[in-house]
Amino acid sequence: QVQLVESGGGLVQAGGSLRLSCAASGRTFSSYTMGWFRQAPGKEREFVGAIVAAISWRGGYTDYADSVKGRFTISRDNAKNTVYLQMNNLKPEDTAVYYCAATGKYAPSTSEEVSYDYWGQGTQVTVSS
Repeated sequence: QVQLVESGGGLVQAGGSLRLSCAASGRTFSSYTMGWFRQAPGKEREFVGAIVAAISWRGGYTDYADSVKGRFTISRDNAKNTVYLQMNNLKPEDTAVYYCAATGKYAPSTSEEVSYDYWGQGTQVTVSS
């Protein structure tokens, strides 16, 4: 069982930056592929990005939605059981609740919600114009 807790959300002006953190419980964090998703009001939850566990197929690979490529960066610190989402040049359309997720699958489809077994409670990001 893995518990995930996101933090770092808030209100920021367009063009600004935020760094989200997702702290995970458990001793095997390094074996989990971690993903970030977001859900805007009235919309379905969508993929943001993911970082594949080193021991998995495509170990270390990072994947991003086209809408955030070049602006968002995912990283992880296995010693701290934490994954980060650095968000730069934020736009009003990035406003959403951001969720982190984890999967222990060897070859997950990183952009699909069904690949993930554990989810955090979400953190709100609001970008003002």
